[in-house]
Amino acid sequence: MKDLDWSKEHILWIANNVPEEVGDLDSKVLRKKIEPWLTAVFQSEHLSLLLGTGITTAVVNEANQEAQAMDRLEFSTCGNVIKDSADESAKLMDRGKANFEDDLRTAIELWNGLKISKNDKAKALKNEIDTQLVNLVKSLLENEKKVLESTDYHSAMALLKQFLISFSSRTATRDRLHIFTTNYDRFLEHALDLSAIHVLDRFIGKLSPIMRMNKMELDYHYNPPGIRGEPRYVEGVVRYTKLHGSLDWRLNNNEIRKEPIQFGEVPDKISNPFEAKVIYPNSAKGIDTAYFPYSELFRDFSSATCRPNSVLITYGYGFGDTHINNIILDMMTIPSTHLVIISYDKADGRVEKFVNKCNPSQLTLLIGNHFGKLKTLVKNYLPKSAIDRISKRQAKVMEVRKEIDNSDDTDE
Repeated sequence: MKDLDWSKEHILWIANNVPEEVGDLDSKVLRKKIEPWLTAVFQSEHLSLLLGTGITTAVVNEANQEAQAMDRLEFSTCGNVIKDSADESAKLMDRGKANFEDDLRTAIELWNGLKISKNDKAKALKNEIDTQLVNLVKSLLENEKKVLESTDYHSAMALLKQFLISFSSRTATRDRLHIFTTNYDRFLEHALDLSAIHVLDRFIGKLSPIMRMNKMELDYHYNPPGIRGEPRYVEGVVRYTKLHGSLDWRLNNNEIRKEPIQFGEVPDKISNPFEAKVIYPNSAKGIDTAYFPYSELFRDFSSATCRPNSVLITYGYGFGDTHINNIILDMMTIPSTHLVIISYDKADGRVEKFVNKCNPSQLTLLIGNHFGKLKTLVKNYLPKSAIDRISKRQAKVMEVRKEIDNSDDTDE
């Protein structure tokens, strides 16, 4: 990608074309270049969407609230050892600066070592880890609560709904959109419910859904009255996978179940977060992903993306998870695949490092705070799939009328 000037604030790259000049960020001009291309991309044979923490930050900001930022964690027990090891591991993983997930992962690994060696510090460190996990869960639930109670709640959720509907309104006979997210919060589930989008995931049941590992490829169909033959696919159906777990997943008797936590509810007490909460605070998963249930979830991600004619679109993902990056790079070895990166910033250079490993003709880049702002993206550049068929009919009508007008001129 030598043709790209990464010093610029905004970068627009469409497949193997000459880098587009963004200019004065005129949305009307840029829309003519971006929207038709994304419309074609969205109708690819296989389409997947990977969402990171950026989508949560965008929704909270649209509600005029400040997202609860998780800063580096401080431990009084072996604090310097944990910090230094977290910094070193982040550099080894080529992720730059360490974050709270690195601190938490390192602390958990150290606690396991202290426990095995029967060190007296093991109990104290375990108590601190529990406290940090409780703070993590509460901060994420606080984000939900602040948005729900905000006066701009409806406008923020309307944007998120439009964002998801743009992707999910694919032709029903095509392979379903598969949404993947590294987030623990439930903003996406809440918006999917509000949008009346049918969600297919690994959970079975109503009162206390339980995660199942079977792959029966369930789907939604209907039988139109008076029509014989095979049933038709229901529109507005997506597959959904939370790669790192969720705030409402709970481990109970070696089974993973969804526990009833209302959106925006912050419980007074969160018990046994380390043993019971199925969240995965680890940015360098590596060998750990071989364990249940994360091995199956990442296998879903690999099987959905690493196949011919597959398109993956990322939004709000900072390319800081090596295990995910490796799967995407494997996908890019298939010539017919394509990667679309929509990002508010360059993620401390991680986007540039990843892009330089890819084939330019398989990339579309929309980078910068103009493209990455949720409202600008939804209003100007994402396809309006709900009216796509009407637009096609309008184009045909205009084409026919043009032919009629031309024939009249010829007769005269």
